[in-house]
Parts: sequence; structure tokens; C-alpha cells
Amino acid sequence: MQPDLALDLSGLNCPLPILRAKKALATMESGKVLSVLATDPGAPKDFEAFCRQTGNVLLTSTVLQDGRFSLSIRRK
Repeated sequence: MQPDLALDLSGLNCPLPILRAKKALATMESGKVLSVLATDPGAPKDFEAFCRQTGNVLLTSTVLQDGRFSLSIRRK
């Protein structure tokens, strides 16, 4: 699946990945997909909670071979 927007948030720690993603999602239309790369070990749980609280949908949450996290979020 091709994202509509991709953010590389590697090297940023909580809460910056969530804040940057929230800002990006605010510029996107409903149904569009944001792809996020993150290195923060808490990112999967943080994005899961963020989506649950905001009504956005966490489509995928994957650990890559290099240890980064790849997450896809559909805008509500």
C-alpha cells in the first residue's frame, strides 16, 4: 500500500513522534494514509494509544530488520 504522506521520525523520542504525526495528519484528508518510521522503543504502543484516542486507524505496526518501527495510520 502506497502512503499518501511519509514521515521519517527516526532519532526522535516521545512525545515528538506523536506530535509530528498529529501535525501531519491534521493537514491530510479523511481516509488518507500516513506512513511513519520511528526509532523510539515506545512508538508502537504510543501510536496505538494515539489512534484509539483520536479515532484514526493504526493499519500496520512492524519492526524492521534495522530495528526501526514502520507504522501506517489512516486519517479518520
